[in-house]
Amino acid sequence: MEILRIIDRTTVALIAGAVGATLVTLVLRIAGAEGVPVFIGSAVALAMLAALVGEATDQLGGRLGPGATGVLQSALGNLPELLISLFALQAGLVTVVQTALIGSILANSLLVLGLAFLLGGLRNGTQQFASEAPRMIAVLLLLATAALAIPTLATAPGGPDAGHATELSVIAALVLLVVFAASVPFSIGGGHGARVEGHAEERAWPFWLPIALLIVTGLGAALVSDWFVESLRPAMATLHLSEEFVGLVIVAIAGNAVENVVGVQMAVRNRSDLSVSLILNSSLQVALALTPALVLLSLIVGASPMTLVVQPLLIGALALTALLSALITLDGRSTWLEGLALIGLYVIVAASVWWGPAVRV
Repeated sequence: MEILRIIDRTTVALIAGAVGATLVTLVLRIAGAEGVPVFIGSAVALAMLAALVGEATDQLGGRLGPGATGVLQSALGNLPELLISLFALQAGLVTVVQTALIGSILANSLLVLGLAFLLGGLRNGTQQFASEAPRMIAVLLLLATAALAIPTLATAPGGPDAGHATELSVIAALVLLVVFAASVPFSIGGGHGARVEGHAEERAWPFWLPIALLIVTGLGAALVSDWFVESLRPAMATLHLSEEFVGLVIVAIAGNAVENVVGVQMAVRNRSDLSVSLILNSSLQVALALTPALVLLSLIVGASPMTLVVQPLLIGALALTALLSALITLDGRSTWLEGLALIGLYVIVAASVWWGPAVRV
């Protein structure tokens, strides 16, 4: 077929994997299976669909210029996580959604960036990149941390806004969205987060093909996200996992981090500027756009409102992540040891919620 000659083998493998995992999950559901098998099958399908969104966005964005590509990639790359969060809010899993959003930022800024520095450093030695964009992202991540810390402290017992967590969270969410909107022209003009370089040597797809793929993957992600959330609570109870661990680690990685594997690939190929901007820009979009948007959407679709009031542990982890990322990227150089340090912090944060109270059905 002509299409098979146009698209590369990686995309063909991702399509086959997404279709296969979706069909397996469907068969399991028809057979009456629930809990862990459906949870694993739908998580694999979501990961494949997220990667396909990234591939289609690359091709479509290649026609729009580097800056617009970064904005487009960030918006569409978070589609599976947005759908998972909406279904989870409808199911009343507010804690899972809160921790998954913070977990996405941690997974990108610590795990994925750490892997990029580690593997890129082992392959290429000390790597260099422009530090202006990472510094800006670190500053905005600290703003996102403040948007969580202030509502949490202000609404604590005895605080000046006790009993008004929803109202204060809405105000903070609106501020974050305004900052995000202001950052879009900068992103388009500055061009950080672009991925068009990766296809310079590959055959361009017809214009209709990435659009069609985005529509199909979007519909597939909506379907599989519903299955994923439906199996979430039974799977957590069977595996004796806490909502915090599932949200912070499992849901965050399933919905977001796989799409950023390309950032690690770029580091291994010694294209550090592209790698760093891709990974950190993804964290930024989750912090400034996805999180506040879900706070507002929860007022409409959620079983209960989602607020920005979270555990102090998560605020501390997010603040340390922003500071460590800023310190490591400040000089525009990275080594494999710095990558190992980032991964180490991620493991410690994940372990800190491992022994939380298990969910019971």
